[in-house]
Amino acid sequence: MTRVQIAPISSAVAGVAAVTVLGVVAVHQHQTWLPVMGWLAALGYLVTSSALLLRGLRRRRTTRFGPANVVTAVRSTLVGVITGIVVASFVVPIPVGLLIALVVPALLLDAVDGWVARRTNSASELGARFDMEVDAFLLLVLSAYVSQILGVWVLAIGVMRYAFVVAGWVFPWFRRQLPFRYWRKVVTAVQGIALAFAATGFAHVFVVLLVAFALLVESFGRDVVWLAARRGAPDPLPSGHPPRAERDGRGDGEHHDSDRLDHDRLRYESETPRLGDSEWQSD
Repeated sequence: MTRVQIAPISSAVAGVAAVTVLGVVAVHQHQTWLPVMGWLAALGYLVTSSALLLRGLRRRRTTRFGPANVVTAVRSTLVGVITGIVVASFVVPIPVGLLIALVVPALLLDAVDGWVARRTNSASELGARFDMEVDAFLLLVLSAYVSQILGVWVLAIGVMRYAFVVAGWVFPWFRRQLPFRYWRKVVTAVQGIALAFAATGFAHVFVVLLVAFALLVESFGRDVVWLAARRGAPDPLPSGHPPRAERDGRGDGEHHDSDRLDHDRLRYESETPRLGDSEWQSD
């Protein structure tokens, strides 16, 4: 096992250990809020995400995992535990305070990994992809939990990114490189904050989430209109084009500048739908 492989494996092991400890504590307190299905869901996420990351590292022949990726790996561990708790919530009551206590640092660390990447002057497509997938899955899991409170429509927040990916499989013009807009970054952050707030069950959460959803629809809709208007024109920067940091020779296995990690990247400069180019695809 190479040194760069230790971090993803350690992240998965830490997540499994955390979920196991929570399960033991629940049993000790004669509670049932973390049933076997919750533990299996957390295990499934952690093993799958770590395996995909290891494959990407191997395909890239990455020799350094890097501090920014370590931060994202910590977030991924938190997302694994959150996943287990949310899945459990569909069959038994869960401690909402514990869920929020895990969600808040997972959201806050999203800003940290980009800052670390800038401070270390490092960037790579794989690091950005890792960060993006963790972001997207966290929103999906949170929307699944909140849908139990406010209705199934909330799932659209978490599913919209994946729907855009599927649309790219059907309509090639969806794959065109989107221009950078800082507004996307703002809207993406709003979704996580609104879902976390809605999970608390406080008053007026419906209004907060409805506003967040409206912003998301507006942002995605604006990009769909932009793509549709240019569907017959050549793409000046094809989806397989290397990111700026790699073109400048500065990539070493970590993240893009965090300003590019908005939901423009969540839809998707180079990862989807050209699965043949994906770092996460099997050989």
